[in-house]
Amino acid sequence: MKNLLFAFLCLFSFSGFAQQFELHYDFRHTVDPKMQSKNFPTLFFEYFKSKEIGSTLLKIQTDFKGNKGNIGQCFIQLSQTIKFWKPKIYLNVGYSGGLGIIESIKGGFYINNSYALGAAYPFLGKNSWYSAVLCYRYSAFEKPSHDTQFTFYVGKGIRNYKFITSASLVCWTENRNHGDDYTKNLSGKKLAFFGDPQIWYNVGKGFSAGSKIWLYYHVLTPENTIQAYPTLAVKYKFE
Repeated sequence: MKNLLFAFLCLFSFSGFAQQFELHYDFRHTVDPKMQSKNFPTLFFEYFKSKEIGSTLLKIQTDFKGNKGNIGQCFIQLSQTIKFWKPKIYLNVGYSGGLGIIESIKGGFYINNSYALGAAYPFLGKNSWYSAVLCYRYSAFEKPSHDTQFTFYVGKGIRNYKFITSASLVCWTENRNHGDDYTKNLSGKKLAFFGDPQIWYNVGKGFSAGSKIWLYYHVLTPENTIQAYPTLAVKYKFE
């Protein structure tokens, strides 16, 4: 239990209960004008709480990429770890999903629900923390997809945690045919990847400044290309 608690406590500045807001400005149109129509701000809310039997992590991402800066997409992720036994392996359950709009057709879309069930193994290094999670993933497309998902979390404190670097790296398989008109002629599986390496400088009094790079492969486009979009950000942590 101590390993998992220590890893997440470091991530949230040594607090067993923490909440934080992050405000990012995403430069994806600047670096990829052919694929991305605009730059936009994104607001994150994160909630973390640890107990003796495990920990809860909730993330809500709101993208202000709609017309005149309105909300264009909202994404929710929830993760829970549980352990009632001595071995340092935790049961991990997770959920993600959301909604968005497409301005060009004045319509909306689902970010399809996905559910995960598996095992998490946290471990420590010098001034650093890690967690490896292997799960079964169910994606609720019109034609559901049953897959394997691997997630790796890493974080490191630098100069007595004046700087903190971290990342979550997620890799999974997924049916190419989702059961809709757009994918109905496709077959087989595809490999998808998401990452968010980031660095933060602790300004003080709960405030940090930093940057994050969004990494996508087979998430935003079916093309075999890695997309990398940087942000500039500020963060405020409160308890």
